[in-house]
Amino acid sequence: MKQTKYLLDESQLPKNYYNIIPDLPSPPPPPLDPATREPLDPGKLAAIFPMGLIEQEVSGQSEIPIPEPVREAYSLFRPTPLIRAHRLERALNTPAHIYYKNEGVSPAGSHKPNTAIAQAYFNVREGIHKLVTETGAGQWGSALSLAGTFFDIEVLVYMVKISYQQKPYRKSMVQTYGATIHPSPSERTESGRAILAKTPDSPGSLGIAISEAVEEALHDNKAKYALGSVLNHVLLHQTVIGQEALRQMKMAGEYPDVVIGCHGGGSNFAGLAFPFLRDKAAGKPVRAVAAEPVSCPTLTKGEYRYDLGDTAGFTPLMKMYTLGHDFVPPAIHAGGLRYHGAAPLVSQLLHEKLIEAVAYGQDDIFPAAMLFARTEGIIPAPESAHAIKAAIVEAERAREEGQAKVILFNLSGHGNFDMGAYDAFLASTLGGNGKE
Repeated sequence: MKQTKYLLDESQLPKNYYNIIPDLPSPPPPPLDPATREPLDPGKLAAIFPMGLIEQEVSGQSEIPIPEPVREAYSLFRPTPLIRAHRLERALNTPAHIYYKNEGVSPAGSHKPNTAIAQAYFNVREGIHKLVTETGAGQWGSALSLAGTFFDIEVLVYMVKISYQQKPYRKSMVQTYGATIHPSPSERTESGRAILAKTPDSPGSLGIAISEAVEEALHDNKAKYALGSVLNHVLLHQTVIGQEALRQMKMAGEYPDVVIGCHGGGSNFAGLAFPFLRDKAAGKPVRAVAAEPVSCPTLTKGEYRYDLGDTAGFTPLMKMYTLGHDFVPPAIHAGGLRYHGAAPLVSQLLHEKLIEAVAYGQDDIFPAAMLFARTEGIIPAPESAHAIKAAIVEAERAREEGQAKVILFNLSGHGNFDMGAYDAFLASTLGGNGKE
């Protein structure tokens, strides 16, 4: 019988995060102070982040130790399995070997606890006992709420309104973990009230929700802000995924020709791809592909320039691919991918042609998700379905070219709380690029 699962022992859980910055061809462009447009003094970030995370944000070290309390919390679900998708391969009649890293086995159902646990730990270590954040589809909000229970920290979540309405059980999950949640835009903040005054029926966006969360954190001297993607320290924490995958691919006796992740802000793509890109910098011919929605085509159609990370202008200016900080994408079900910008590190890699980007519509990704569910048995999150679609495209190309290429993708989360989206697809009421 062919081996399907490649499992690591808990003792093999990574002891360090991998920082890609020292391996980049050129230094990252610095974030800018929006008031002066001069490079931002990292000390100014202390108003919203603890010093431990600020140090990680600007670090030039290749390896950054993972604190033991964080590793202990990770051990509830890490290392996560690497799965050979034999049944999907047979359905596609492809010579390609398809593997996926299953991050949906975490208690919150996605890769997000990898950074939520770390962020909660570093805040509590510095005496902070309240975190304010935003969430799109709810995976990040539920992950930070979970981390709050682990480290006894209060969590307040602003959830993008359209996802709050589409995914009610994500709201229930956040509340079950003991956190408070509000739809965004809301009447609770100046930035939320300004949006509602202008667009009363606004579906919300991650940029708007970030503005509300940062505003609240700035006005509460007992609170800090937590972000689930985009920033360097968030991508850093996610590299446990790729480090485990490197070991597991070695167990399988193979090395990927291409690694794939869905892309919204960049965290799960970077988490899988960055450790492999270290190999690429050393001469390995591995490709890395980021798959995003056509309705929010940040990498494929955005401009590479300095822009704000939020709608109201509370954040520093970052050099990134962006659709504009006031862009409000259509209300697609892949709410975690509805962000106007891309992580500066991912953006730099794309600009320097070290990675690739593709975009798919809802009418592309849901058939791919259905095929995956009916072959591998896991109902994927709509976000993860973008990576599945990209993997299928690569596998079909391998069949046409007669090449037995090795494909690795990140299954960033399950879709058990996204059944409304599947209902719409099965009823043929799902729009291709926008809402049904």
